[in-house]
This record gives sequence, C-alpha cells and structure tokens, in this order.
Amino acid sequence: MIRRAKVHLVGVIWAGGTNQMISIVAAIGKNRELGIKDKIPWHIREDLLRFKNLTLEKTVVVGRKTFESLLSYYQKSQRPFPKRNYFIVTKNADYIPDLKNVVEPEKSQFRIFKSVDEAIFEAKKNDKGEIFLIGGASIFKQGIKYANRLYLTLVDGDYPDADAYFPDYSDFKKIESEEKRSDGKYTYKFMTLSKV
Repeated sequence: MIRRAKVHLVGVIWAGGTNQMISIVAAIGKNRELGIKDKIPWHIREDLLRFKNLTLEKTVVVGRKTFESLLSYYQKSQRPFPKRNYFIVTKNADYIPDLKNVVEPEKSQFRIFKSVDEAIFEAKKNDKGEIFLIGGASIFKQGIKYANRLYLTLVDGDYPDADAYFPDYSDFKKIESEEKRSDGKYTYKFMTLSKV
C-alpha cells in the first residue's frame, strides 16, 4: 500500500518527546566513503545480512535513490521484498514506487515524504519501536542529528573515487559493541556506537 503523507509542521515538534531510539545503519570506508556513482564499492555478505536482520519488520527512513536501488535488486533477483515500513523521502511530490515485478510487496507499507524531518516525525508517531535511517548520504546528513545509535560496518579500505560520504559522527563516543571480521576479500569491523 502506498500512502502519500500530508504533514504540516511548524518548526519541528517531536511526538511525545519520548526517548525513542532512532538509529542509522551504514557501511563506510576508512574515510567515511559510502558510494561511487550510486553504487556501494564493496560486497560483504555478512554486512547485508546484518542490515536485513536489524531492519526487518521495522520502519526505515530512506531516500528515493537508495530505495530504488533496493527495489531494482529485488526485481532482478525475484526474491521476496523484505517486510518493512518504508518512509521514502523525495522532492518529487508525485512519486509512486514502481512495484511491478516485485515479489510480495503487499507485506510492506510505502509512504512518501518531502523531508527527513517529516518522515521521522511521522515514524515516531506511528511506530514505538526502533526506527532506522538507511541512506543515502543526504538522508544520513540530514538525519544524524536525531540519531541515538549508529550500527556501522567499517570497511578497511580507501576508495578515492567515492562521491558520497557519511557525515561526521564524532558525537557518538560510546562503543556498545565492536567485532572485527574478514571474509577473505575484505577486512571490516561491526561497531555499535551511541551518544554519551
């Protein structure tokens, strides 16, 4: 089901002032690289599984380009589309996701928002669980100020051709967990960070 959200905000007033968890999930290179020409510069299966396990059946705030890259992957693979509440942020007020050739899209909900602020505001009103910001770079940049926790995959590599970067996250000083990994091709670290 696709619903166009009509939200009118005067300033930003968060629903109920709760301590609701807003989290970001991202994989980044040594220099905070996220992507090159709208593509992720690595393929780490464990990272993809971690992402899926963290966000399945949750509300995710996602930019249109990132959403469409997910959609394209599932259209090509013919795997069932993961069940989530997708809060899609786009400047295009008439945007409707192209769900043809997607397996099981009816298990998910799709809502369209014109800003990250509106999407988070509505997510907090409608979902009392953990809410995830899943990209791309613009969503992370606009939304990091609202995040309480980061689930990062730190890829041990330099990507000089990168054109998308994760924002500064120096406010997230508390290490909740850290686990070094390698898949034979990439060395990386799963980290969970929170603000002190």
